[in-house]
Amino acid sequence: MSKFMAVAILAILASVGVASPVLAHHSFAAEFDGNKPVRLKGVITKVEWTNPHSYFYLDVANAKGQVSNWACEGGGPGSLSRRGWKKADVKIGDTLVVDGFLAKDGSRTIDARRVKLPDGRSIYGGTPGDGGPGDGDSSNK
Repeated sequence: MSKFMAVAILAILASVGVASPVLAHHSFAAEFDGNKPVRLKGVITKVEWTNPHSYFYLDVANAKGQVSNWACEGGGPGSLSRRGWKKADVKIGDTLVVDGFLAKDGSRTIDARRVKLPDGRSIYGGTPGDGGPGDGDSSNK
């Protein structure tokens, strides 16, 4: 084996060893139904402040008092921070009101468009450019 070939093989192996996986990023229309708005009020059980989407989970009681855990998807941490939402704004046990749209797959997942924080502020939680309802609307109504 030539030196060139050995160096090429080492370079390929080194690049494969340090390559990081690509995280999937999807559009609103691929996952959520813009014709199925929903409002949830529930208690935070978990927060995932991650890219490309953040998630928080709510225990939501229905009219009969039965509790279900819902996943609420928002923009990434950077985009949420630019809208005024900091990770420290919510903690396990806080109650949130979330307006969003149901997942197409029927799971207890919503695209969290507007989130009313415990301090009364409302933050737009969608991902800019995802094509969902209110895309780019960052007003604090």
